[in-house]
Amino acid sequence: MKHLMMVAALSLMTLAATACNTFEGMGKDISKAGDALSDSAEKTKEKMR
Repeated sequence: MKHLMMVAALSLMTLAATACNTFEGMGKDISKAGDALSDSAEKTKEKMR
């Protein structure tokens, strides 16, 4: 029983660490997309002047 609890705890910690990396990567991707959208809007704004 003690061995099973240890395996379960290690599995949860591994999943938690993986989730953190995934969300961090997703945040970076969203940030880059936002930057690209802002740049595009600025270029369009400059063309309209």
